[in-house]
Order: sequence, then structure tokens, then C-alpha cells
Amino acid sequence: MRALLLVNPKATSTHRRTRDVLIRALGAAVDLSVEETAYRGHATALAATAHAKGFDTVAVLGGDGTINETVNGLLDARPAGGASERPALIVIPGGSANVFARALGLPNNPVEATGAVLEALREGRRRTIGLGQAIWHDEVSGPDPGAGAPPDQQRSRYFTFCAGLGYDAEVVRAVEGLRSAGHRALPALYVNTTVRHFFVTDRRRPAIRLTRPGQPPEDGIFMAIVSNTSPWTYAGTRPINPTPWAGFETGLDMLGLRRMGLPTVLALARQIIGEHRGLPRGKHLVQLHDEAEFTLHASRPVAFQLDGDYLGEHEWVIFRAIPDALQVLV
Repeated sequence: MRALLLVNPKATSTHRRTRDVLIRALGAAVDLSVEETAYRGHATALAATAHAKGFDTVAVLGGDGTINETVNGLLDARPAGGASERPALIVIPGGSANVFARALGLPNNPVEATGAVLEALREGRRRTIGLGQAIWHDEVSGPDPGAGAPPDQQRSRYFTFCAGLGYDAEVVRAVEGLRSAGHRALPALYVNTTVRHFFVTDRRRPAIRLTRPGQPPEDGIFMAIVSNTSPWTYAGTRPINPTPWAGFETGLDMLGLRRMGLPTVLALARQIIGEHRGLPRGKHLVQLHDEAEFTLHASRPVAFQLDGDYLGEHEWVIFRAIPDALQVLV
């Protein structure tokens, strides 16, 4: 088996010695080629060539951002035959949260995860998973999707575990700014930023409207979390799970908030932090499960994030479920 390993040398939870050990372990099991990513989007470009170069699998040692880039490269290459013809994906967590790897059931430790991956290789264990896709206009004030924006003016990107419009994306934007200033991507950074930003976000004028085929629109939404699996993210070891029914084998789930007052948000937090099975309850919640497609419109440009990557402010985003999109060795 030929495998291409993409390594993010700036991954937050690994260092050179650990990476060398993992590379040797994988190299003993497969015919391994190694590439280090050098800039944003590099993993996408490298993964897009993997099928044409004859690689059977693409492994990623990095965080959720590097994994997302790799997945988009694999799907953008579009070999005939779909998921069964694409190189399979191997995930070795190297970031701070590693939401996708943990959702697949892999250990959060990169060395332990490599052991699990080697076991999957020996036993030929593969899992076919669905992904989400987001489509939006390249300009902040682009045409509404109902007006038929030309395809060459639209952008799209696949996501593995989550996307969001509103407050959560504003937090991602703020954290990215802090990281670029030299702060480490520790759980405390996200928690502190989430709390501080709550008091500066717009909690009086909801901007988001939900539309979906065959259903009446729902207005007055402040923020919307879109999930392809659960949990949505982690605060250290504790899962945060606003959409507990989401899974790789179903369509997309969504949780929207129609009120952003402190009592409402605290009541929601008590229901979604930690090991909870049931759906959050509250009259100010908008919830979707197993949806094939829906659109979030905004009356003004709002922040948008995808797999923890801030993608600017937009006035509409279409979300689609892409079933059986990718094979993963787990």
C-alpha cells in the first residue's frame, strides 16, 4: 500500500521527535512518502494530486484545519467511482481540539492514535462517512441564492464536523487573532474568549433566517451551529454537544438560538457541556436533524466558520449533506 503523509510542522500538540517516531512507525507498515505543509491551503493542493500519483491512502498529522484542507483536496480531485476510488484517509491528531479524530473514536494522543491506525491497517478496517458542504458567494454582499448566483461567483467547501454563523464564528475569528499574536491554542484561550466575546456580540438584533425546501422560513435567529457529527467541540476533555443526534451516517443537524440573553445561554450551556444524550430543550431553540439541505440567510453580513476555520462575513450560506463521501481507516 502506498501512502502519502501530510505533516503540519506547526501542529500544536507534537514536536519534531514525536513526528519522527510516528513517521518511522507508519513507514514500517506502508510504502510512505512524506510532505510537510508550508502555507495555508498547501494540504489541499497536495491531497488533490494523491489519486493521480497512485497513492492508496492519504494520512494527516495535524489539527482539524489541516485535516479539513486534506479532505477538500481529496474530494476536489473527483476521481470516477466516488469514495471507493478516492484514496482513503488516515487521521493522526496533532492539534489542540482534534474534534474530527475524536469523533471517529481515535485517541486524542498522537502516539496512541498511530497505534490504533496501524491496527486498522493490519485488519483492513475502513469506515465510509458522510460530509457536509457549504456554498456561499465570494463577495460579502453577493446575490441571494434564490436569485441564482452564477456558479463561477460561488465558493464551496466540505466540512468534517461543524460550521456556524454568528456568535460561535465571531469567537473563532477572535481566537485566530489571538493566535496570530502569539497566544497558544489552549482550551483556556477558547473558553476565556467565548466568555469575553459574549458581552460584545450583538444580542439585540437577530440577523439569521432559516429556509429549507417544503418548509416555512424561520426568522429571528442570532446564531446557528451546523453539525455533521457529535460532539460539536471539546473544552479540554469535556465534550460540548448541542446536536447529540448528529452523525456521519445521517444528514446535517442544526441548533439555532432565538435569544441571546445570559439566562438563556447559561441554561443551554448546562444542557450541552458534558455527557448528555438528549436534545437541548428550550422555547428559544431552533433544531434540525438529518437534513439534506437548508440555507441560512442574514439581513447583514455575519461571521462564518467551518471546521474551526474563520471564513469571513457572509449574507447567505447553503448547507448540504454529502453521504458516503469518504473512506477513513479507523
